[in-house]
Order: sequence, then structure tokens, then C-alpha cells
Amino acid sequence: MQSVTLTLYRFDSLAARFWAFGQMASARFALKRLPDIAFFKLCGSGTGEGFTPIPNTAVYAILATWPDAETAPRVMASARIFRRYAAVASETCTLFLSSRSVRGTWSGQYPFKASDAPFDGPIAALTRATLRPSVALRFWNRVPDISRVIGKDPHVMFKIGVGEVPFLHQVTFSIWPDTQTMVAFARADGPHARAIRAVREERWFSEELYARFSVDAVSGTWEGRTPLETTRKG
Repeated sequence: MQSVTLTLYRFDSLAARFWAFGQMASARFALKRLPDIAFFKLCGSGTGEGFTPIPNTAVYAILATWPDAETAPRVMASARIFRRYAAVASETCTLFLSSRSVRGTWSGQYPFKASDAPFDGPIAALTRATLRPSVALRFWNRVPDISRVIGKDPHVMFKIGVGEVPFLHQVTFSIWPDTQTMVAFARADGPHARAIRAVREERWFSEELYARFSVDAVSGTWEGRTPLETTRKG
């Protein structure tokens, strides 16, 4: 079964941040040479909760797909590009995921292969969208309210916003204890639900993808803790 990895890297020093920024252009060549990697994306992140168009120069991410759960950690442990990222970064966290449902495309591709095998435990939600330039400002004006709501939700276990191109390409990723709590947040009346209605009615996105994943394993920490340790309180 296909394995999906999302690896987050934090870079503290100015030199490390310059290095990471340069990798946004050059690391793709090293990743393309890995025989077992299929789809991958190099991403930056936003400031604050991550859900803003203002770049956070300290945090970067690599999302990748692999043929199976055994291949992903083996290649990442041995490949020079991943070892170099980990050596330069002050903190690294990799989430190992399995696709459970997928709708839409990413850069014209269908990157995730969903499995209907039963699972139990936390569920991750990923949304990726290309914003139409004519509505980008309206979209980002809604983001602070959405970010505050998800930040206060006691059920969300982990969340981050990343993207390939600031302002026009955005990816949101969050982890929830179960499907019920995730769906309850998505459907509850508020900034998030109103933004979804606007997306549909006004066609804000030129391309979009929605995926859900089971969380198979976590390696490393983020902000000093494992993302699945506890749900956030209050």
C-alpha cells in the first residue's frame, strides 16, 4: 500500500534559513534522482499558525509518496538529501500516512492512492488549492478568522499551513482524534463553513485537492512534542 510522508524542518540560524531557502530550487534535482520516490513537493510555510501568505523563513516541508511503508523510512534514512536536511535543521518531524480518501488533483496529477482497508486512530486532513489571482485577496482576508477558530478547537491535535508559492498555492494539514471531530469542525457554522461556501459559489480555486489519511507513525518532534501525544486543551 502506498505510503505518504510529510516531513517538517525547522531552521534556527540565519545561515540555515538561507540554506533551506536555496533548497527550494535545488533539492528537487536530488529528489528526482531517488529511485523509489514518486510524487513530491517542496514547500515553505506561513507565519503564525502557518495559515498566512507571509512566509515563515524558519519552517519548510517535503511531502512525498512511496510504494510502501517499508520503503519510505529506509530511503529517507539513507538518501543524502534527507540526511542533509536533518543535519542542518534544528528540529525535524516526519509523519507517515496512508491515504483513505482523495478528491481532486495536484499540479494536474493524482498523487495519492486511497485504500479502503480498515483502520483505527487519528485521521489527518489535507487540502491543497491554487487560488485564482482575482480572488486571492478575498481568500486571505478570511484566513485569520479561520485560523483563530481552529486554534481554539480543543480536538485538533496538530495543524500547519504550507505551500509551494506564497499567496497563490496553499496547503493546510491538520490531525484529529477521529473522523467525527474533524467533520464536526468542517461543518459547524462559522468562518470555515462560510469560506467553503464562498469557494464553491464564487469559484475561488482553479485547482483543488482534498485528502484524508490515517496516521501510521511519527518520527521526531515538533515544537518539542510528538504531534500525537495529546489533544490540545482549551
